Amino acid sequence: MNKIEHIGIAVKDLEKSNKVFASLFGKEHYKIEEVLSEGVKTSFFKTGPNKIELLEATNEESPIAKFIAKKGEGIHHIAFAVDDILSEIKRLKEEGFVVLNETPKKGADNKLVAFVHPKSTNGVLVELCQEIN
Repeated sequence: MNKIEHIGIAVKDLEKSNKVFASLFGKEHYKIEEVLSEGVKTSFFKTGPNKIELLEATNEESPIAKFIAKKGEGIHHIAFAVDDILSEIKRLKEEGFVVLNETPKKGADNKLVAFVHPKSTNGVLVELCQEIN
């Protein structure tokens, strides 16, 4: 894992949350994108070298909707940039981690993504991100 790629925050209302975070960071989001396969609409902010992804559920079956129903709004995941997502998935499985996506999927912000179950990472949902060339 090369670096933290972004921190994902689950929100109930993307429009309202965009205003809050724009005020917090002193700048507007740089991208809004819907990921149909995940039932989520995302908004990305950049502050310094860091990225924040706000996630709003687009349907009640979305993982984000379920997260908010159970835990409320807040930090949902920490994403790490990787060079080779397939070899990283293999390495983590060999180390005993529970990988939720053995086959990476297309995620937001031009990335292939896979998730590591929080039960195997002390309660933190970890996302692996590889830039799509």
